[in-house]
Amino acid sequence: MSALKVALSSDHGGIELRKTIAHLLESLDVPYQEFGPEANESVDYPNLAFTVANKVATNEVDRGILICGTGVGMSIAANKVPGIRCALVGDTFTAHATREHNDSNVIALGARVLGPGLAADIVKIWLETEFEGGRHETRLNQIAAFEQAEH
Repeated sequence: MSALKVALSSDHGGIELRKTIAHLLESLDVPYQEFGPEANESVDYPNLAFTVANKVATNEVDRGILICGTGVGMSIAANKVPGIRCALVGDTFTAHATREHNDSNVIALGARVLGPGLAADIVKIWLETEFEGGRHETRLNQIAAFEQAEH
């Protein structure tokens, strides 16, 4: 897992959970870049989501973790970046399945709906789970082709 590089960001509502996840990444020896406010000043989450998503899409980092109040806004914004498969995750089963079946490269977490222990478990499982490939790869190729097509 130490070969992974992660971009981590939050809006003002996710600062404390972001710090928890940063400590987790340090304990797992996962290098990360951190983005987001240090104080509880209101910030616009789309710009933070785009920053992390672009770092993943350009292979500057392997994965991204986004945190806002519910995770919904961050996931919507991140998924606007071509090549990003951001999953809003609120449980450990989904954390595992979204990596194994969907090869998610970004996750979004809700700081107002997850406790720090569950959030840390989700991130750890998500980082450790490998993509299964096979029939799932065929489906991801369909998504990628749709992304690249003109509509």
